Amino acid sequence: MSIIYDEVRAFALALPLVADGTSYGYPCLKANGKFLTRLKEDGDTLVLPGVPFDEREMLVEAAPEVFYVTDHYRNYPIVLARLSAVEAGTVKRLLERQWRACVPKKVLKAHDERGGAPISG
Repeated sequence: MSIIYDEVRAFALALPLVADGTSYGYPCLKANGKFLTRLKEDGDTLVLPGVPFDEREMLVEAAPEVFYVTDHYRNYPIVLARLSAVEAGTVKRLLERQWRACVPKKVLKAHDERGGAPISG
């Protein structure tokens, strides 16, 4: 089951301190002013930061039709995901993890106390 950018955007904007932005002239989302994700030029690829190299290697190896990396991102903890092939829950988990790394701890605590616990599938 795939996901479209509008669904990614809606999920992310429901999280505290997330706002629309642009990156390299393309839509992006920022959390607390920090880069959360962006849509690449092809309109089908999502840039997902905060993915450690070992996890990225595992994702690419397990599902090369979904996940990949280009030379530009090779030295950064980033994985690229094809929206037309990735499961919505996977994108949401990766985005939420990066969001948690970008926002203040007091925001996380308030979010979790309100029942905004980590999503599943």
